[in-house]
Amino acid sequence: MDVSLEPSYSQLEVTYPTFSVCLCQLPEPSQELVQKYDSMKSVFYKRLLTAFGKLQASAADTAGTSAHGQSARDYFEGVQAKPEFQALVKVATGLGQEAAPLVDRARSAALGTYEHYLRPHVGQHLSDSIDRIKVYLDMLLPTE
Repeated sequence: MDVSLEPSYSQLEVTYPTFSVCLCQLPEPSQELVQKYDSMKSVFYKRLLTAFGKLQASAADTAGTSAHGQSARDYFEGVQAKPEFQALVKVATGLGQEAAPLVDRARSAALGTYEHYLRPHVGQHLSDSIDRIKVYLDMLLPTE
């Protein structure tokens, strides 16, 4: 009697069932989830813009009173005036515009997959966690 210690394919298939997802037919997110995502994204951008504005104002105050700050400011203004920098900005803007539809499709696929597979299991916990984090973000990075 020959006993093999190596598992056969049928044993592996029973032990570890195969799992596949067709990437061609990803679920679409609901309008409610898209609106919630867009509102959170806009609030996040407002927080970043507010923080950047405060940082810029603080740097401008420091730059106005320091010789090193003034020379750094002059350098950055000179870089922004160069044609190479302006060309780089145009290329980056063009790439951003070209990538926007791809980013939208990827976002839609990710939100649809999240809503279909994960939201029933972790959605309420995630929402509660975001609400708790918002309290601290309002203190550290206010929207206005």
